[in-house]
Parts: sequence; C-alpha cells; structure tokens
Amino acid sequence: MHFAVSKRRQSPAVIIVALIDVLVVLVIFLVVTTTFKQQPALKLVLPQSTQAKKTGANENPPMIVYIDPKGGLRLGNEAAPVTSERLRTELRQLSAGKTNFTLVLSADEKAPWGQVVRVMDIAKELGIRAVSAFTKTAAPATP
Repeated sequence: MHFAVSKRRQSPAVIIVALIDVLVVLVIFLVVTTTFKQQPALKLVLPQSTQAKKTGANENPPMIVYIDPKGGLRLGNEAAPVTSERLRTELRQLSAGKTNFTLVLSADEKAPWGQVVRVMDIAKELGIRAVSAFTKTAAPATP
C-alpha cells in the first residue's frame, strides 16, 4: 500500500500593507466627500422688523451684545459669557475715548425684556449714544 504523503498547508497570511493602502484610500474618500459647515455657537431667533437695515462693512465695526432666550449675556464676536457688572466694565474700557462707539443688541425674540433694558441702561450710563438692535426683515404685509 502506498500512502500519499500530504503536504503541509501554509497557514493563511494577512498582508498588512494592502490593508493599510485600502484604509488610507477610505480615509481620503471620506475627507474629500465630507462637507464642513460651520455651525453658529449661539442660535438666536431674531425679531422681525419692517425697518430692518442691511448690514454692511463699516469702518468701525460695532460691539455686539448677545442676549439668549434665557437672559444670558454674551459679548463680542467670540460671544464670551459675561455678567451685568462684567459687561459694564468691558464696555467702559472699550468705549473710553471713542466718540463713534456703536453698541448693537442681538437679542432672541424670547429674551427677557428686563435684560434688554438692563443692557440699554448700562450703555446710557456709560454715555454710549449709538445703540441699535439686530433684526430680520419681515415679509411685507399683503393688503
């Protein structure tokens, strides 16, 4: 009797280099196809106004005070949270010696009216004459 000598099979091997290549292609595909959209840090629903003006580039950009729906105050482009006293101190420093300093309120339509009045009082106390509010344009009423 003749027995067949079986050859030893090689154990399957995983080729790591090929897997890394596939992984890199997948990562590049995901990065290229993903859209990057900046989300605003603070979502506000602005009140409507029929007299709303379009904002444009100014030589002296205004200082913005944000008031969220819960009455929280935020100052500047970074929207840094502040208290009423800190707001008073910051505005005093920023408006010192400037005759054309402009303050803009960007308050949510559900913001407490007391906070809006408090910010306006602080501006009046510091002698800031130009105080306005951001609004969105209302749709014209149809007769």
